[in-house]
Amino acid sequence: MRFHLVVAAIAVTGFLAVPDGSTLQLVWQIACGWYAAAMIVAAVRHRRPELPATWWLVALGVAGNAGGILVEYLMTLRGEPDFPSWADIAYLSLYPAVAMALFLLIRRRTAHRDWSSLVDATTLTTGLGLLAWVFMVKPAASDPSIGLLGHIASVAYPVGDIVLLAMTVRLILSGSARNTTFRLLCAALIFFLAGDGMWAVINQMVWEPGPMAHKLLADVFLAGYLVFAAAAIHSDVRSLSRAVEPRPARISRPLLAALTVASLIGPALLVLQATRHQVTDALAIALGCAVLFLLVVVRMSQLITQLDLQTEKVRELAVTDELTGLPNRRAWNTELPRTIERVRRSGEPLTVAMIDIDHFKSFNDAYGHPAGDRLLKEAAAAWQDQLRAVDHLARYGGEEFVLMLPAAAAGQARDIIERMLRATPLGQTFSAGVAAWNGTETSDELIARADAALYRAKDAGRNRLVEADRQPPVGVG
Repeated sequence: MRFHLVVAAIAVTGFLAVPDGSTLQLVWQIACGWYAAAMIVAAVRHRRPELPATWWLVALGVAGNAGGILVEYLMTLRGEPDFPSWADIAYLSLYPAVAMALFLLIRRRTAHRDWSSLVDATTLTTGLGLLAWVFMVKPAASDPSIGLLGHIASVAYPVGDIVLLAMTVRLILSGSARNTTFRLLCAALIFFLAGDGMWAVINQMVWEPGPMAHKLLADVFLAGYLVFAAAAIHSDVRSLSRAVEPRPARISRPLLAALTVASLIGPALLVLQATRHQVTDALAIALGCAVLFLLVVVRMSQLITQLDLQTEKVRELAVTDELTGLPNRRAWNTELPRTIERVRRSGEPLTVAMIDIDHFKSFNDAYGHPAGDRLLKEAAAAWQDQLRAVDHLARYGGEEFVLMLPAAAAGQARDIIERMLRATPLGQTFSAGVAAWNGTETSDELIARADAALYRAKDAGRNRLVEADRQPPVGVG
């Protein structure tokens, strides 16, 4: 890696000292591109990345693009080449090769369906694509002097940039894992897109760059070649294609700013053309604005849906015990009064039990808190298997649990609790206090009777259940 960095630094800085338009400059550019492609091939054979096809395609695109320089030079020796020429095919080979490489990489990294990243990438690409249409694609397509093939080739360059931009943005937004190879790959893509963008601006300005400006522009592409190679050489290339966690659903401030700018490109173009009293792209701008508006609506819908899911999750966490997954005391304090009111109307029996795992503190001291947590989780799961669908088990706090048995008289309740006692894992036992609702008492009074029975079970030696003293309804003596 260090050797490559030294070579890359010498190649990029030394190129500026090479005379512009010289044969040495030509050889230097081709050598940098083919050296980078060769280093990528060597890295694939040595590093053995999980998705080698990605890097074979990148090497093919880099070698083809650099080869276009040689093809153009050879055709120039025989006279001024026509447009398009075989050199254009070589130059353009970079776009499908690298785009396919990025497609494979994104598909491997994002096994999940990350629709929010896809919408964001489409929004940014649509905005910039509208800009490219007005200033690059449409002028190239309407030039009558270059013929059909010339139109196709002229349009292929900006369209290739748009596709590459879309894939780059999608890659950047594809997930949260970003190692050194990932950053280098994105940097190489940005170098190429920046180089094409600068040439597009120069062509729009009808400006002929001087020797130093021309070398600086060419140096941007050389840097892209060499950074591609650096990405492949780095040891992180092995893990680049592994599936990653989706990025957070929230929109970061830089992304929000980028989405805002992209959404305003259409109106800005319309204002620009209106001030010149020459609105020539009304249809394209209108369609672009409509697509951007719909994408913003879709993104807002995704955010609202995500907010609803998070709200529901918070609501669920508020009434769920994190360790056992059972309802917690808050949920119990809501459910018991509600059930009492229901059985008051129906006349069904209702039994409540307080359960306490025996000698839990001694178990924790002997085996450690992780083992104690495992006991609570396994006990909750084992007890749930012994309950009916209508029964309600909750964690009351610590090693205490509460059980509500609707439509269960004392005998049936005893059978259920004894099954739970036999199912308790890790050789542990519990004590239980059982109270049947007397028809008038409040939920707090019912729990108090069950709790008192629990303490009697503990005092009697544990590993048993004790029924609470039955209280007659108020007014009956």
